[in-house]
Amino acid sequence: MATDTAAPRANGYVQPQVDVPALTALLDGRYAEVRDLVRTNLAKYADILDQAEQLSVHDFRERVREVVVEMAATGQTGMGFPEEYGGGGDIGASIAAFETLAFGDLSVLVKVGVQFGLFGGAILQLGTKEHHDAHLADLVSGRVMGCFAMTESGHGSNVQALGTVATYDAETQEFVITTTREDARKDYIGNAAEHAELAVVFAQLEVGGTSEGVHAFVVPIRRDGETCDGVRIEDDGLKMGLNGVDNGRIWFDHVRVPRTALLNRFADVTPEGVYESSIENPNRRFFTMLGTLVQGRVCVGGAGINAAKVALAIATRYAARRRQFEATSDTEEELLLDYGLHQRRLFPLIARTYALHFAQEVVASQLHDVFSGIADDEHTRRELEGRAAGTKALGTWHATRTIQECREACGGAGYLAVNRFAALKADSDIFTTFEGDNHVLLQLVAKGLLTDYASEFEDLDQLGMVRFVTNLAVETVIEKTSVHKLLERVRDLLPGGDDWDQEAGLLDPDYQLAMLRFREEHMLAGVARRLKRGIDQDMNPGEVFSRVQDHVVAAANAHVERLVLEAFVDKVRGVHDGDTKVALTLLCDLFALTTIEADRAWFMEHGRLTVQRSKAISREVNALCRKIRPIAVDLVDAWGVPPEMLRSPDLV
Repeated sequence: MATDTAAPRANGYVQPQVDVPALTALLDGRYAEVRDLVRTNLAKYADILDQAEQLSVHDFRERVREVVVEMAATGQTGMGFPEEYGGGGDIGASIAAFETLAFGDLSVLVKVGVQFGLFGGAILQLGTKEHHDAHLADLVSGRVMGCFAMTESGHGSNVQALGTVATYDAETQEFVITTTREDARKDYIGNAAEHAELAVVFAQLEVGGTSEGVHAFVVPIRRDGETCDGVRIEDDGLKMGLNGVDNGRIWFDHVRVPRTALLNRFADVTPEGVYESSIENPNRRFFTMLGTLVQGRVCVGGAGINAAKVALAIATRYAARRRQFEATSDTEEELLLDYGLHQRRLFPLIARTYALHFAQEVVASQLHDVFSGIADDEHTRRELEGRAAGTKALGTWHATRTIQECREACGGAGYLAVNRFAALKADSDIFTTFEGDNHVLLQLVAKGLLTDYASEFEDLDQLGMVRFVTNLAVETVIEKTSVHKLLERVRDLLPGGDDWDQEAGLLDPDYQLAMLRFREEHMLAGVARRLKRGIDQDMNPGEVFSRVQDHVVAAANAHVERLVLEAFVDKVRGVHDGDTKVALTLLCDLFALTTIEADRAWFMEHGRLTVQRSKAISREVNALCRKIRPIAVDLVDAWGVPPEMLRSPDLV
């Protein structure tokens, strides 16, 4: 079936015959064995999908805990930890395992993320050997459960403003941890309500009357199942979804922990009460500390993308067997998947899922290289943080949109709990706001773009960014994104030069990339100009930034969509199997053109599309959908969602 020759592009169209195992192998990449281990474990615990609907909240929480501990024994949850503590020593493998776990019950996924990603990851990345020796083996095995107590009721995304305080007492060589006001309570903390014995608590460190900023501490919150002295815990109660995870609130009333409880990779306090850090600048220290926790964002983005795969696999397979109305003179009703509108609803989402899969592959690889020391300079870390933030935002928004569309595409059957959409919708909805609200994350992306990840990057709050861009960088940004140069770049890729009405060239990846680059760079230059104009008019920097926030987020979104397309194009260019290359090319073209089509108003406003060419793009999108129709089921099967996880007896 497969060949070694490059297949023709879609405009020299040859219908591919998809080799599903070969495509699965391509998608699974270097961690195919890891992903297969997780698939096997998911199938083993398929009954948890039923138990999520049948058990009480308490009993379901206990069941989820049991499953997580049993999975830990297989090694799948500890792959990112050092081998000497029972881990696998491979960060990339841990990302692959977590992403694949999203095919199953998402309470299990989040419980794993809290225990091994957040709690365990904080001790691994922020602690030193003393902390590793004390805690890693127990948490990797699941013998000790923990939680990650960063978020507070009053300061969700603004971690630097946390109200919990840890004051050093030099006489006893202890830190005294206190919740200073009601909105400083730790809230929404996974594992806190029932199971956690330890917490990594983020608090403002005060030494000798001086605040040294936010630091992390290992704090016991339960012993032998009982809440520790000075600790108060409440259950957050029922949530929209993920009720197998015991989220809770925590208050601290002068809780004392030893000096060694401070996770001291980047800063320490001597027994005498002297604060020491190898990073002198407090803002840079703070952002360096948070940067070590970027793995959580990468994991959540991948989980969202894989949740979308489950929804699309169900909806596509259903549409390939469900008939509705007579579309022709035949007496038999037409398959849903043969209707052009149904193809338009599902196939662009399949294409975008493939695109995001390959973009996620890039960011996961970057994470592995940075955390493994292969490429660990400061600029590379900043780029990783920006890419992780952007991919997480687009991936989780895509999951929310896709699950809803797929539910609707399955009609009344999609509304039945047994067919998985109820749980997928409820459990994945939080992905858009945990590990960072998506709008805030895109502002982080834009901040990096506007400052070009300058050395001052960590020192800049929003107001500082405005001043930096307007005083130092605006001319560089605008020059780099010269509209004249960009116009020429796009124009040169069009057959006939200024003849914008020709349909030829739409399937040229260089044209597609140039269009997205033009949009990104034009938007970025526009943001820089608006910031400078506001400052030149003596406006308050905070007001200036507030007025351009929508523009900032749009520019960041355009940047990330360009990165996603680049990842897809690069992947297709590296494929040599003929049929696989044709199939991926169709999907890549569909992703690129539907991305342009979705923002056609902007492209037309800025002279990049005529009415005729805009219509040509829509015609080409429809044609691509028709070409994808014969291989649609193969394309979703290639994701390798275990049949037990599809469940949906009425649909698949």
